Amino acid sequence: MAGAGGGKTSLFDPAKALIRRQVTDLFNDASKGERPILRRGDALFAQDSVAWRVNGDVVTMMIGGVSGLLLQMLHPAVLAGVWDHSNFRADMHGRLRRTAKFIAVTTYDSADNAVAAIDRVRRIHGQVRGVLPSGAPYDATDPALLAWVHVTEATSFLNAWVRYAEPGMSCADQDRYFAEMATVAERLGAAPVPRDRASAEALIQSMRPALLTDDRTREVARLVLNQSMGSRTTDAASRIVMQAGVDRLPDWARHMHGLPTPLDLPVIRAGAATMARTLRWAFDQSPNRRVWPSDVTRYPDAASADHTR
Repeated sequence: MAGAGGGKTSLFDPAKALIRRQVTDLFNDASKGERPILRRGDALFAQDSVAWRVNGDVVTMMIGGVSGLLLQMLHPAVLAGVWDHSNFRADMHGRLRRTAKFIAVTTYDSADNAVAAIDRVRRIHGQVRGVLPSGAPYDATDPALLAWVHVTEATSFLNAWVRYAEPGMSCADQDRYFAEMATVAERLGAAPVPRDRASAEALIQSMRPALLTDDRTREVARLVLNQSMGSRTTDAASRIVMQAGVDRLPDWARHMHGLPTPLDLPVIRAGAATMARTLRWAFDQSPNRRVWPSDVTRYPDAASADHTR
């Protein structure tokens, strides 16, 4: 079957377009003029990079985002920065959306725009400082603190990708992912920055003595795991993503949060795998996967509903 423009069409095209539109709305607030991020040939990472492969998978990035955030909040200084300097209680969805946008810009947008986004985050970090309940000072520009945020995030994204997209991913490609993502972490001021999986896991283990949970940690976890995405359908999908994120936590981190292994874990895993496959199907060969020339600076309005992030 051929479309008006001569391209092949399918009976499934309207369903694919609807799915893409729903995902686009999840990651972009149109009322604020937000539009999906263009994939650019002049991006910070090459098109054949592992970062391009991993960071564009919607479901695994959401699952990894949940487990990464739960890990990060176990560090009292990270928790304090969020608690004291953000409106997460009223806008947890917005926080997750901004994280997704930052990953998309630094991975797929032009290198200039990626560096500009990193510089904006550094300026924000420069204003985030205070005192912990223990009386110790904290500062978001602390290189070790930034390294903790980076390594938990990168590890969580990769773990979700391996579980739900590429179970046979080689150790070499996993190491490449950490080496590539180190580019962003170092520009943010993090140190030390792991460049392979073994170093990443060692860094996480070295930080465990500094981690703790309290009433504030539990409140943040509750808000993360019980947030509403706005409709019955998206909330059902959100529950699967949230529980899959809990499942991807290390056992010790799940125990610190007091989060039990879901009784319906096989159902959660099957649901997450199905959701991931469905979204890949919906976006396969869509304009979202196109690499755009440098003279195109934003998606045309007519096409914006057909893209994501």
